[in-house]
Amino acid sequence: MSEEKKGFFRSFVDRITGGDIGSPTDTGAVQEQAETRPGFFERLKQGLRKTHEGLVGRIDTLLLGKKKIDAETLEELEEILIAADIGVATTVELVRSLEQRLSRNELQDGDALKAALREEMLVRLVRSAAPLDTGAAKPFVIMVIGVNGAGKTTTIGKLASKFSAEGRKVLLVAGDTFRAAAVEQLEIWGQRTGVEVVRHKQGADPAAVVFDGCKAAVARGADVLIVDTAGRLHTKVNLMEELKKVRRVMGREVPGAPHETLLVLDAATGQNAVSQTKLFKEAADVTGIALTKLDGTAKGGIVVAISSEFGIPVRYIGVGEGVEDLRTFDPEEFVQALF
Repeated sequence: MSEEKKGFFRSFVDRITGGDIGSPTDTGAVQEQAETRPGFFERLKQGLRKTHEGLVGRIDTLLLGKKKIDAETLEELEEILIAADIGVATTVELVRSLEQRLSRNELQDGDALKAALREEMLVRLVRSAAPLDTGAAKPFVIMVIGVNGAGKTTTIGKLASKFSAEGRKVLLVAGDTFRAAAVEQLEIWGQRTGVEVVRHKQGADPAAVVFDGCKAAVARGADVLIVDTAGRLHTKVNLMEELKKVRRVMGREVPGAPHETLLVLDAATGQNAVSQTKLFKEAADVTGIALTKLDGTAKGGIVVAISSEFGIPVRYIGVGEGVEDLRTFDPEEFVQALF
């Protein structure tokens, strides 16, 4: 990585972390900045504004002047849900549930329809919801996967900051040895968050780096080990084989590892995120999802689609650049902010 690119990435991490978060001199400034920012729920509402306008806004327009909810209304609602990237399969399931309510005369007006839709969405999100319990093993090994550009390295950095702030000893492993600058980017995150990074040279065997990382985590008494992996196209067979090899190495060195296989998805990619989930789930046994960039997209409905279609817990959502903008996913809070 050139010095110019390193400088750019350092300034990017500084902006996210509020500077060197390990420096006592910056504590007051960071705290003051945090206190002046709106609460997370308000930021979540702001982040979901585009999705709200594309989904709830269009539903309000559909229902305007409607004296009665009928089958035709539900058909038009179906089109709105698909356009919001809730997905065909999930949309059909939602509309079928609403049709059953309509047949029981439970949908008398627009407010009743919106309340029922909100309730049906929440049911599907709650069904697969589960916060990540990093205290279930020591070290608790998180293998992070996802395509390039999804926000994988940034998510790892934010998680390292979050776990460190909770008093856990964190170790990072730079297992993405394929992409130029990936190792350096992770090291910059490590410096800013005060977390050690195990690395080899670019182009090294990822399994060898992971082996060293697991050994180091055990020897140093780490609570959480977060492993970055290559993010080449998810359709490449060689990448999937590489992920399987990395998993085998982890399992040999740390019993039960990886304890979490976290797939990072860019919410803005919409239905492409669904296809990524399907392929990665087949190759890497995905156990959790982190959805990034919800604040910049009208496709936030993808959260409902993935939860409903795959039954994989959405662990974290990102609604901004700040470290505190990556939050544990709360289905009720999400639906409330969306509507």
